[in-house]
Amino acid sequence: MSLKIAFIGFGKSANRYHLPYLNIRPDFEVAKVYTRKPVDLTLAKPYQDKGTVFTTDLDDILDDPQVDLVTICTPASTHYELAKSVILANKSVIVEKPFVDSVEHARELLELGRQKGILVTPYQNRRFDGDYLAVKQVIEQGFLGDILEVESHIDYYRPGTVVKPGIKEQGTFYGLGIHLMDRMVALFGRPDTVAYDIRNNEVADAVDNYFDVDLHYGTRNKVKVKAEFNVATDYPRFIVHGTNGSFIKYGADQQENDLKAGIMPGTPGFGEDSPMYYGVANYHNSNGDWIKKQIKTPLGDYGLFYDSVYQTLIHDQPKLVTDEQAITDIELLEAGFIAPWPSVYKMPKFEK
Repeated sequence: MSLKIAFIGFGKSANRYHLPYLNIRPDFEVAKVYTRKPVDLTLAKPYQDKGTVFTTDLDDILDDPQVDLVTICTPASTHYELAKSVILANKSVIVEKPFVDSVEHARELLELGRQKGILVTPYQNRRFDGDYLAVKQVIEQGFLGDILEVESHIDYYRPGTVVKPGIKEQGTFYGLGIHLMDRMVALFGRPDTVAYDIRNNEVADAVDNYFDVDLHYGTRNKVKVKAEFNVATDYPRFIVHGTNGSFIKYGADQQENDLKAGIMPGTPGFGEDSPMYYGVANYHNSNGDWIKKQIKTPLGDYGLFYDSVYQTLIHDQPKLVTDEQAITDIELLEAGFIAPWPSVYKMPKFEK
């Protein structure tokens, strides 16, 4: 059974992180695309040739009984209102990150989805980055022992790129922090306490271009997530320390680099990591012998998110991103702006 999907928004997000993966998935048919302004025909024509209808009238999507699922790829400040309109039209919805601006809005949309019996989920595609999958594999295999510390980075050397004032949803913490924290929530659950340092280290009144946030799990495990735009030397993407050893991974997932180069999903070698960037584990085994070896990076694939959506809608499988995880992610973002930085937030017990 094929699902008819519509897109709200046809910018970089839709064309880089969504549509290339749907193009090779016969379980999905891109039926309609809504844009506020007439679309660039160069980008649209390949889809129009396949029968996709482009429209500047949102009701063309909301009122179409054949559309099963809608993906929202618009600026974060528009997510709540657009998602609510889709849900009220009785259509399942995928919302690009960050899901919404507040826990209140997240709870409202998820509850509306439950009432109507439809899928409502944020698009947490970075759970399928190869570097993260390598860390997840190493942790789950258990040879590092009990995990004591994890450090996860997204760093760039792009000075002067984040210099304007704006709302918090336009900053780096909402834009990149959501990826880093969601992956840790998927691995370890809700933290007990969170310490925040979020700021712009170039222009005081601009939206944030820097964050250094610590998620504390009990008294043993601490997770640090960090991003900065003034890092000129490569830093590990992941550092993991456990009671039996450590794992260090350099190099970002290769999907985005391939997409930028015009290499599409389904092409041989797409998204494959270079062996020079394979992570290195250094640990002692049950005999007390020290082992040092490279761990081949699993192949990342953002399309697996859509495969999980298909399984949920067609085969009634659990959602990839649980409601508790979706709410926790937004709570972690929102709490970072409650008090002046640096600040500490004690996570309350989750209430369903």
